[in-house]
Amino acid sequence: MDKWDPLKDIYTLRERVNRLFEDIPPCAGDPEPTVWMPALDIYETPEDFVVKADLPEISEKDVNITVEQNILRISGRRKLHEEGRQYHMVERSFGAFSRSFVLPSAIDADGIKATLTDGILTVRLPRKHMPEDDPPRQIHIN
Repeated sequence: MDKWDPLKDIYTLRERVNRLFEDIPPCAGDPEPTVWMPALDIYETPEDFVVKADLPEISEKDVNITVEQNILRISGRRKLHEEGRQYHMVERSFGAFSRSFVLPSAIDADGIKATLTDGILTVRLPRKHMPEDDPPRQIHIN
């Protein structure tokens, strides 16, 4: 028999309420666009770190990518195309987004490349090529 844990029930309820608010779709008549966070993956290869973000129906001009003080920031806006349409339901998120990540120190900031193909943003962050480590040296205390 499992021991009853009231905190577990509270955490479960909190998670359900959080999901409820995340799942509420924006209304087409909202004067203020919503904020959303595109799904993304970050992985590394021997040559670089790669960030892939889902940015459907977003053009290159609506995406801003910056690197400043070892922080990669991807931001932009997905617009709701309203002209000539009468929406009955809007479930896909739109509005401004911004994601930031601290980069490892071994990134060659000058070699960063980004592409946007079929709604997938790919940012490649090449590793700095470090010289071979010097062999350990004995330091004497004087």
